[in-house]
Amino acid sequence: MENTLIRLEDADILNGEATVIYGMDLEVKAGDFVYITGKVGTGKTSIIKTLIGENRLQKGEGEVCGFRLRGIREKDIPYLRRRIGVVFQDFQLLMDRSVKDNLEFVLDATGWKDARDKAQRIEEVLSAVGMSRKAHKMPHQLSGGEQQRIAIARALLNSPGLILADEPTGNLDAETAAGIMELLSSLNRNEGTAVVMVTHNLNLCKEYPGRVLVCENESCREEL
Repeated sequence: MENTLIRLEDADILNGEATVIYGMDLEVKAGDFVYITGKVGTGKTSIIKTLIGENRLQKGEGEVCGFRLRGIREKDIPYLRRRIGVVFQDFQLLMDRSVKDNLEFVLDATGWKDARDKAQRIEEVLSAVGMSRKAHKMPHQLSGGEQQRIAIARALLNSPGLILADEPTGNLDAETAAGIMELLSSLNRNEGTAVVMVTHNLNLCKEYPGRVLVCENESCREEL
């Protein structure tokens, strides 16, 4: 159990007040690559929101990176999120500041103090995603694929063992999407980072193999 990063047992997943998935079971361990697939409106994003404490777990059991989701205290949610890297479809970069300042904002918010440590960590994560020369750029000066690479760099800042990616290739063309998938696969293979990725693109699941969960008919189960 010690390398289990996510555990859901008979968990009901909510979207607002409505239950969208009943009785979900899931176990993700270090080094796993897991896809969550299904049509629009089947609860895929609600699962991600539950795992980061945004949607509350009211029935069943859940644990993420050592934090119990059932009844988690508001003050503990930021500490849970520091253990996870989250990547969104729409990048969610701060458009009024440079790439470097976007990353520094996250480090400041998660308790980094030393300026040299922050500068070194920013350099490391930009290098990891092939964006070392873009630190001074503003987000609007970057392509969609470059912005998503910065978003992944941001997710890596606190060296998480787990990345949750919600449709990270959804707004990208096929070639750019392939580059993002290569990056996530490389982090998974070489660093042992577990990846849980929401996608509606089943071709990605075939090209970059992993475990596949399918959301349909108010359930989400692993495809055998």
